[in-house]
Amino acid sequence: MSTTTDPQGGTFRLSMLLNDTRYRSMTLQAIAAIVLALALLYLYSNLAANLRAAGLNISFAFLGSPAGYDINQTLIDYNSQSTNLRAAVVGVLNTLLVAFLACVTATVFGVLAGVLRLSNNWLVSKLMAFYVEIFRNIPVLIWIVIIFTIMIAVLPGPRAFRGDDATSSMLFDLFAFTNRGVYVPGPYFTRGIGGEGGSIINWLLVIVVLVGSLFATRAVTARANNIQAATGVRPKTLWTNLAIWFVPIIALLFILGLSWDVPALKGFNFAGGIKVGGPLIALWFALSIYTGAFIAENVRAGIQAVSKGQTEAASALGLRPNRVMSLVVLPQALRVIIPPLISQYLNITKNSSLAIAVGYADITATLGGITLNQTGRAIECVLLLMLFYLVISLLISAFMNVYNNSMKLKER
Repeated sequence: MSTTTDPQGGTFRLSMLLNDTRYRSMTLQAIAAIVLALALLYLYSNLAANLRAAGLNISFAFLGSPAGYDINQTLIDYNSQSTNLRAAVVGVLNTLLVAFLACVTATVFGVLAGVLRLSNNWLVSKLMAFYVEIFRNIPVLIWIVIIFTIMIAVLPGPRAFRGDDATSSMLFDLFAFTNRGVYVPGPYFTRGIGGEGGSIINWLLVIVVLVGSLFATRAVTARANNIQAATGVRPKTLWTNLAIWFVPIIALLFILGLSWDVPALKGFNFAGGIKVGGPLIALWFALSIYTGAFIAENVRAGIQAVSKGQTEAASALGLRPNRVMSLVVLPQALRVIIPPLISQYLNITKNSSLAIAVGYADITATLGGITLNQTGRAIECVLLLMLFYLVISLLISAFMNVYNNSMKLKER
């Protein structure tokens, strides 16, 4: 039986692009890329022709015009005379804020519920099962509206804090819980770069110090692991790591003159501090408990995927059940938990677009809502919205995939 092989060397001929396996795959990929480019060009030209026929044109000049509307929850300076672009940036930051907070708290809720659902205590196990079944089978929009309605109905208004006959009081004279939101002390710097106030440079310095502490503690832990592997004795690292975390940041905050702006009732509302608005709290909490129910099932599946022999071996070594779970079971379960966890983080980011139901000014409410209605630039606004959610989703997927690859079993 004879086999056909590609000729080695010789003169290159055009027929070799299809007949020679050394070039065939590249040729087919080039043809597919050309066909795709031509198809996209046709679609774009068709769209442009239809827009011209309708008297429309794609332009993003509207981003430079004044927005003309206020936003109740902002992370940067903004007023009604700011541009539509700045309003869109405020919406982006608000979306990222609620998505980040919800991802963190949903993970906490999900891990706790997933672990407790496997508890030997019948009551605890059934309560967690009830939580999972109730919250994941009711649309998140309904939970957002329910939580927001409860906040308005239960929490007192600002006027309840006024005068000698006040029916409500601030917690520790620092925190005020009202139906308009929660007011907490706000940090600011009296010294440092930029002078008094919350200069962005000062906060960047804080972030740099924290990141440096993170890498320093990881280096100390890695050194301890190497010493343990070489000698069998692990040096104590707890106090060293605590000093690395707290000493530099405390010294920096003292140098910068960290102070606190405490909220106080002035007129018909509280002034000063940081306001965490009711819509933000309702959206944050609803996304957390809703997505936490799905994460709980992922955690439960990951734990059950770990062989019982691992638990029995760890128990035979004398480890307590909580140490077995944290040191043996969960690290192995992460390999099963992380892939579906990525999808839940993406769902949180996309479900945050429901913020418009309670008046939270995310990117959908600003750029895809008010700005779109005022300017009539539907195509441009929708394209920018699609681009934003696409980029954020791809970044989350890329980051979590890197973490997932680091947790995989390493072959020797």
